[in-house]
Amino acid sequence: MTTLSKNWITETHIDFEYKQYILLAYLKEVTEYFKENKLYPKLSELFDHYKQLIAIKENKQTILSSFPKRIKKIDIENMKIEYETFIADDTLMKEVESIVEYSAPKFEHYISEGKKIYDFIEKHISMYPVGVEPIYSKDNGYLLLQDGKNTEIRAYEYQVKLFEQSDIKYRGIYVNYIDTYKKNLTNTMQSIKLDLIKKLKKYPNPATYAMETEMIFPYEESFLPIAKRHLVKYIA
Repeated sequence: MTTLSKNWITETHIDFEYKQYILLAYLKEVTEYFKENKLYPKLSELFDHYKQLIAIKENKQTILSSFPKRIKKIDIENMKIEYETFIADDTLMKEVESIVEYSAPKFEHYISEGKKIYDFIEKHISMYPVGVEPIYSKDNGYLLLQDGKNTEIRAYEYQVKLFEQSDIKYRGIYVNYIDTYKKNLTNTMQSIKLDLIKKLKKYPNPATYAMETEMIFPYEESFLPIAKRHLVKYIA
């Protein structure tokens, strides 16, 4: 799988045509990925690269700090190393700005395409609580997933945690695969919940949610990550 380096704009040769080639090769693979309704990790990568472009666009210091550096002076007495940046002149900076101006609309387009696929898949996923929801926190429990194959149900334990970054608070979710159950008359969502309670003995009445879709989507790249995000939104 082709990846685009975090510092793809400033590393190696800073040349517009060369960077255009690098970007288009990466986006060509994203196109093929999206054609198969696969979203992750490509969609997350696109968001990260786009945010970096906006940061560079708004703050030229971001550009300077991302350039390769070399040692200028070693102060042995104070245990300090001074660095200087490889940057020739304004021409190089203008080249970087040209790359940014060209790349930003490309990322916007592909992020938009990815969001369309995301919304389509999420629209075709139905979610419901299994049994009675607990009165206490729903940040821990079980997640049961069944896709359009209709032959098996995958069970996960989940944990939702609150994170703080700068002034931003957000929720993250961790899932741990437990087991796969064959879909039949005895293995209902409710019976699977009871089996997990008996087997794991972690929660007396765990928050348990089922998500189903009649369609078949790439499991690891789309169905599972979208189900996780959908659950976080529901709990929040």
